Amino acid sequence: MDGPSGAGKSTFAEALAEHTNAQLIRTDHFATWDDPTTKWWPRLIEVLDRIARNTPAAYRKTDWSHGFPRPEQGEWVHVAPKPVIILEGFSAARKANHRASLTIFVDHGDEAARLERAVRRDGEQNRANFQRWQAFERGWFAVDETKARADYVVVTAS
Repeated sequence: MDGPSGAGKSTFAEALAEHTNAQLIRTDHFATWDDPTTKWWPRLIEVLDRIARNTPAAYRKTDWSHGFPRPEQGEWVHVAPKPVIILEGFSAARKANHRASLTIFVDHGDEAARLERAVRRDGEQNRANFQRWQAFERGWFAVDETKARADYVVVTAS
């Protein structure tokens, strides 16, 4: 499940995971502002590979509690193999993710509204980060063609 910040993908993923008894894994547990897509991806793949082998996995998530990301300084997350895994977050449905059997792009077309939603969620101190982030997302989604390749597009409102 992929999409821009503030679109509602986390809320939708949580509801879907609860409804389907799926294991939910978030890319925010791995990424940082400075490394939104690259260095952390192999760590995530290790977790997904273990689950694919029906083996429990664990990882330390990025700690965002200080207002800035501290990779692998957060709490441990234990992942149980389940028939359905929902990978949620920015770049989860990237072209390089050959493990996805179905992709959902969650969108909210009003970028200004998405910015305000993200700031309400994570605090005014992150406004400038989210403004830079939105520019990065636009470029990433254009090059990766994430929305165009999605199996489903869910459009959220307000």
